[in-house]
Amino acid sequence: MEQRHLGRTGLRVSRIGLGTLTWGRDTDQHDAADLLKTFWEAGGTLVDTADVYGGGESEYLLGQLMEGLVPRRDLVISTKAGSVPDPDRRFDGSRGHLLAALDASLARLGTDYVDLWHVHAFDPGTPLEETLQALDIAVSSGRARYAGVSNFCGWQLAKAATWQLAAPGIRTRLASTQMEYSLLQRGVEREVLPAARDLGVGLLPSSPLGRGVLTGKYRQTTPPDSRGASEHLAPFVEPYLDDTARHIVDAVTTAADGLAVTPLQVALAWVRDRPGVAAPIVGARNAQQLTAALSVEALSLPDEICRALDDVSAPLHRYPDHDWSTL
Repeated sequence: MEQRHLGRTGLRVSRIGLGTLTWGRDTDQHDAADLLKTFWEAGGTLVDTADVYGGGESEYLLGQLMEGLVPRRDLVISTKAGSVPDPDRRFDGSRGHLLAALDASLARLGTDYVDLWHVHAFDPGTPLEETLQALDIAVSSGRARYAGVSNFCGWQLAKAATWQLAAPGIRTRLASTQMEYSLLQRGVEREVLPAARDLGVGLLPSSPLGRGVLTGKYRQTTPPDSRGASEHLAPFVEPYLDDTARHIVDAVTTAADGLAVTPLQVALAWVRDRPGVAAPIVGARNAQQLTAALSVEALSLPDEICRALDDVSAPLHRYPDHDWSTL
């Protein structure tokens, strides 16, 4: 699998990443082992998790598999901290919480360091410089090799990345930002992606298949074994089952038919090759699904297909994102 630099850093990652959101909850140890082995054998390196996935079980399961299945040195492990199970405070970006969460993640993972550590979300209750100082401490102490953010809007990302760049050699530059991005969710193109590209921050798209909807599996009905039928994930899928999404899925299916490939391959290739994207994060349910996703490695979409998909899924971005004199 092709490797790409993550932002303007020396870190290289596989251009498809493996997501572990459901590990330890809906994905058991046997299926997780099959997924990790399949991914590794295909040349995949980037494995993404978080301290809240499965209440910590995702990290623990990944750590168990690294002991005997896949060499730690062959993987780029990414995890996140900052989300908390508190209805009154969903995110805690305080230095104390983040560093304690990182230590707990390392214990569950059974490793001395993570390759990439993200702040899971912006915390308006904590000064941003305090949150970012936690990243500096994590890197300087060797507990994290690189650092990034997740779910930061445009101004938040720009402020954070600029703050870090203001003191080179002292502060850790942001390597990445993880955001939802697909043909069904192009909101990052408004401000986040331009900021990331300008500041040298690599984008790691989550839900690159539109929460599974872009595979076409929901065109007629909701399969009983799908995430759309899952108690935990049905509310996550439901927003992308409207008429707008249906129109885009139809276009993806038409393109797939014309290229003699699958809708999954078309949707994933589109987001993988967007400017500024380092590696979409794919969360497969089993090894068969993952193999189907990894088969996109050999596919590059023709320019005319890309333009057609761009047009059919284009979000409405006007003032102030475009030159006001043209409006």
